[in-house]
Amino acid sequence: MRKIVLMTVVVMCLSVLINLVPAELTAAGSYTAKVLNGPLSVRSDADGKSKVVGSIAKSETVTVTADAFGWSKVKTGNLTGWVAGYYLKKVDNSDTGSTEGQGKPAKTADVKPLSLSSGTGIVTADSLRIRAEAGTKYDVIGGLRNGDVVTITGRKDDWLQIQVSGSQKGWVAAEYIREDGSAKTTPVVFTPSKGGKGLKNRVIVVDPGHGGSDPGVIGTKLGTEEKTINLSTSLYLAEELRSRGAKVVMTRGKDEKPPLEKRVQTSHAAGADAFISIHYNSSTKNSSGTLTFYYDEKKDAPLARAIDMQLGSSGNKLKNIGISFGDLHVLRENRVPAALVELGFLTNEYDEKLVITDAYQRRAAAAIANGLERYFTN
Repeated sequence: MRKIVLMTVVVMCLSVLINLVPAELTAAGSYTAKVLNGPLSVRSDADGKSKVVGSIAKSETVTVTADAFGWSKVKTGNLTGWVAGYYLKKVDNSDTGSTEGQGKPAKTADVKPLSLSSGTGIVTADSLRIRAEAGTKYDVIGGLRNGDVVTITGRKDDWLQIQVSGSQKGWVAAEYIREDGSAKTTPVVFTPSKGGKGLKNRVIVVDPGHGGSDPGVIGTKLGTEEKTINLSTSLYLAEELRSRGAKVVMTRGKDEKPPLEKRVQTSHAAGADAFISIHYNSSTKNSSGTLTFYYDEKKDAPLARAIDMQLGSSGNKLKNIGISFGDLHVLRENRVPAALVELGFLTNEYDEKLVITDAYQRRAAAAIANGLERYFTN
């Protein structure tokens, strides 16, 4: 009797482990999404070969409770199961369907005026971009350095309006300004944006995932540590981007583990045009292929799609799973377009043997660079 009970407990434990999803790929909380194409098959597991348990009509709204390997676990009515994540679009609960005002300058009524006698601040970042309006989507019209003192004339959300020159005003991220009413102002450097089409003069932050005490995924066949291959691929990507005229900032250049918050801070402090996090994947199944994650449909998804298209045509002998929503810190907290790229499954013997080669990593780096170039050109 004791043996039967023990075996039952073991089987139950194994069942739980098999269905676990890596924490980094699981949404921190549920969210609402709309079905973009239907009828959409709902499956019993995050696998295209698993049993179909139902379907969802186009434009139907569902609750997503988890995301893994390009699949999303959804619930609608009495139906629960997994669907292909790229057929879903995240929607805010407050979303009324209107797009009025998106991408437009802030209205004057939204700006809270400040007293010029007390509105001064000191720049705390090594370099800080001045934008035409309050948001990273707007043109860069100037630059500041650490220690520069500015006159603050207004505020909107997490952005400060500053005096640039004459009647010209600009916007900077408030978190990099230490407000000090007694500071003496200094002239602001006013320069046109260097960004044009393509990668020339673009600031790209490359983030090799994991590192230090956190090895990431361990290859099941060869014992490849993800942190090591993340860094080597990132260095190839940095080399490729620089050869095309981009300025590259790395979140780490050695075997160390910067906190996730620090990686995002690096992006903001650099005045990045885009943020790319490099990873390799894992699965309890024999999953294979590349996958690109985004968080914000408007800010991040266009970049993820551009990279995904190039990975799919890179000739790297790995299937392309597509793009998927991912509630990941380095994407969620980033103010600039950001994507997290999973370049193969270290838990798949075929993938692991392929991705450890320099040839694969160089082709993957070139594909990501092509995607970035395509994104900035369109």
